[in-house]
Amino acid sequence: MSLFEGRELTCIRGERRVFAGLDFSLPAGGALLLTGPNGSGKSSLLRLMAGLLKPARGELLWNGAPVGSEPEDHRARLHYLGHQDAVKPVLNAVENLQFWSGLRGAAPDGIADALARFDLANLATVAGRLLSAGQKRRLALARLLAAPAELWLLDEPGVGLDTASLDRLGGEIARHRAGGGRVVASTHGDLPIGQAHSLALGDFAAGAALEPVW
Repeated sequence: MSLFEGRELTCIRGERRVFAGLDFSLPAGGALLLTGPNGSGKSSLLRLMAGLLKPARGELLWNGAPVGSEPEDHRARLHYLGHQDAVKPVLNAVENLQFWSGLRGAAPDGIADALARFDLANLATVAGRLLSAGQKRRLALARLLAAPAELWLLDEPGVGLDTASLDRLGGEIARHRAGGGRVVASTHGDLPIGQAHSLALGDFAAGAALEPVW
């Protein structure tokens, strides 16, 4: 079975161990929900999974091979969506998606469909600076569809979304998983993701300050 795995992961930020001894396993079509209070390491774990941070201990594996041995291949297979929507204010909605899909080498054919599926078709030519917070979040999520990738890493993707937009997000996640895609999402509230495994970051807390090395 194809797996994305973490084994005995330890994360250190500043002089604090955020979590230690953390394991996860995510098959094709799987979803993993990261839960826990602020500071428990949800965002840090997503950044580790994306290759933006290195674990202090442990390893990430894709189909049994260390992710660090082929970092460019790993970056190509994932979409990381953080807290910032990264919507360029001077570009309109279509141009924002063209920019991001171009960075990933994706054909522009899917941009109109991506906008429509997040109910943004009527805002296609509106500049980013004129979009509301919820519209910017939906535009950021539309990048997932405009430039497909197998692994979605989503940090609080439901923030700023109304009920209808949350339902759309849930539908797109289900569709992605049905095609063999994988999703890891952090959340403080309910996300419409069915049959997902939950990983409570507080269970791996190791918050004692590190001893200085002289």
